[in-house]
Amino acid sequence: MQNAEVVNEILAYVPTIDWSGSYQDEQVSLFETTIRYLGSMLSAYDLLSGPVSSLVNDTSLVPALLVQAQNLANNLTYAFNTPSGVPSNNLIFSSRSTDGSTTNNLAQIGTLVLEWTHLSDLTGNTTYGDLVQKGESYLLSPQPSSSEPWSGLVGSNIEISTGQFVDASGGWNGGDDSFYEYLIKMYVYDPTRFGAYRDRWVAAADSTIAHLASHPSSRPDLTFLAAFDSTTIVELSSHLACFDGGNFILGGLVLGEQKYIDFGLNLVSACEDTYNQTSTGIGPESFSWDNSSVPVEEAAFFEKAGFYIIDSSYILRPEVLESFYYAYRATGDTKYQDWSWAAFQAINATCRVGSGFSEITDVNAAHGGSFKNFQDSFFFAEVLKYSYLIHAPDDVWQVNYDSSNLYVYNTEAHPIKVWQQ
Repeated sequence: MQNAEVVNEILAYVPTIDWSGSYQDEQVSLFETTIRYLGSMLSAYDLLSGPVSSLVNDTSLVPALLVQAQNLANNLTYAFNTPSGVPSNNLIFSSRSTDGSTTNNLAQIGTLVLEWTHLSDLTGNTTYGDLVQKGESYLLSPQPSSSEPWSGLVGSNIEISTGQFVDASGGWNGGDDSFYEYLIKMYVYDPTRFGAYRDRWVAAADSTIAHLASHPSSRPDLTFLAAFDSTTIVELSSHLACFDGGNFILGGLVLGEQKYIDFGLNLVSACEDTYNQTSTGIGPESFSWDNSSVPVEEAAFFEKAGFYIIDSSYILRPEVLESFYYAYRATGDTKYQDWSWAAFQAINATCRVGSGFSEITDVNAAHGGSFKNFQDSFFFAEVLKYSYLIHAPDDVWQVNYDSSNLYVYNTEAHPIKVWQQ
């Protein structure tokens, strides 16, 4: 947003951080720390050493963003000290130990590669990229073969010691989601090195269209993505999964494949419907359209909306707004700006409280039910950023800028400069 006052306040603070400091006895998530902290510093470095460098009062502070990103990664690297190279996720810095988990999930392993590879590229230290790409290798060539019921679609949990999948259940929901997201984004980041990632995304996308696209019996005009348990379809989805439309649109843009854009736009429309059917105008955390299990009290709502609510909370998630953004950048159709504005107004009216915003308990109740009194950082990093970007002037960091992508957004909406552009 080019707010110089805030930018310079942050720049002065970043060099003072001690990553091994006061919170060292708490569990630290490798995944969340990577996408939020590491991703944000790398993004700020790319932007402030590039297109918005004029915002900086003291240019000597900009390199500290990269230094501190490297310091943070150095504190996290022991997560990869496993027999297979598949990282542990839950870390305890004070003892350089983990929580003892024997498995890690698809998203937590597969959503490190953009940030850590970019850190390697910027610093010239290949270790960071090598570590995450080793873990990723087990996801790109999954074993046993039964863990891949359809080409490109894999199970959710991986044994840390061996790199072997322990199940064949998954989809585009939480725990799996951003693995698929990063496959095409790594190709955007560097098509020369990451063609294999593109191929795996295409396989997953084609299998998703063929097997997971699902239309509620009461609203056949809607297209949701089902989950799967081996080759059994599970008609269940979530707010988290609603990034899927944007990801298909991005894939269609970069590959020149209109079928992916069109499919993505259908997914975007269905996720918009999860918002406009509720009394608050905000979509629920999870929902189903399995007509054999509709609760009696949800029957009328299911007939009208095409889904019924499983978890009615809203925890300030961004994924629907994210997909609106990609739809607008691909089509220029202002209806997506209107949808985004309506969603933002609903969130502002329902979730704003005190000095910030709160999660709510029930999107289909008056005033959102009650406040949960928690506000995650992704509300600022994603919800407000996508709400802003869809209306913001065109610029180099926008998706599909002049029919190209000079930046690629990580899963926390931090724009990373594509390599060698």
